[in-house]
Amino acid sequence: MTATTPTQSVRDRLIDAAESCLRVKGIRATTVSEVAEVAGVSRGWLYRHFPDKVSLLGAAIVRLNDAYWSEAHALLERIDGLAEQIAAGIRHGRLAYEDPGALLMKLRLEEPEEFAACAGAGVQGLVPDLAAFWSRYLEVARERGEIHPATDIAEASEWVARALISLATVPGNTLDPSDPVALLTHVRRYVMPGLKADPEL
Repeated sequence: MTATTPTQSVRDRLIDAAESCLRVKGIRATTVSEVAEVAGVSRGWLYRHFPDKVSLLGAAIVRLNDAYWSEAHALLERIDGLAEQIAAGIRHGRLAYEDPGALLMKLRLEEPEEFAACAGAGVQGLVPDLAAFWSRYLEVARERGEIHPATDIAEASEWVARALISLATVPGNTLDPSDPVALLTHVRRYVMPGLKADPEL
């Protein structure tokens, strides 16, 4: 057994405890003392691993963020075709907002300032995160000829991110995003033509 194994185990327990407290109380109401108690360690031991509340809760948020994007990539990489991937991405996004266990989205929406302070610049921007997520799928789609060959991937990825946020979270009168057939039809009818258009026009 290495000397770092117990330290890593305690760190993981602290992050697990921080996540549990965040689920129940959110960022503002979670205290370092509560996290230490849930983890079964003293406050002094907690401070050996995390200098303050922001760094402790930030570690939990970063881990949640990494898990969310990894899960989404695993889902989309099993699907062929950009339109189908976008429709699946919207359904996944809707579940993230509707599922009370989707802590990352809940904290980002309900406590944006605290979330930004804890998570840091790397994970605070929802649109940049989502655009970065979609860029790999747009690059593949461009190589396959599904979208225009002159598509600016960064610009198109941001547009897709903004469209997906709207479709996943804003109710409307003509589209039921929970209907997979209607959603895919909508993506093929409106989103894909935008990506196939000549960006110079």
